[in-house]
Amino acid sequence: MQIIIQSPHIIITEGLYDFVKSKVGKLGNIYEQIELASVFLRIKKQHNRETRVCEIRLTIPGNDQFAEKYSNTFEEAAETTIDALKEQLQKPDSEFEGSL
Repeated sequence: MQIIIQSPHIIITEGLYDFVKSKVGKLGNIYEQIELASVFLRIKKQHNRETRVCEIRLTIPGNDQFAEKYSNTFEEAAETTIDALKEQLQKPDSEFEGSL
């Protein structure tokens, strides 16, 4: 599985990059058909404060999966996004049809 991490307009640390790449890479153990994981990290301003956002799109032949979560830290946002994708990937194949 190829993993692409993008963070426009912000610079992320090597530690955060490695953390996200490691966590996302483990999704390949759950669902081997994942070809590409596109990770998008950004900051969203809400009500005079900044929130960290993690969006992940998994490219799977015939059926992409997507999740987006918000948190106070990128690490937590990434973990909750990955948890949401794990749930999607563990559903029976019949539930995948029509999801995206």
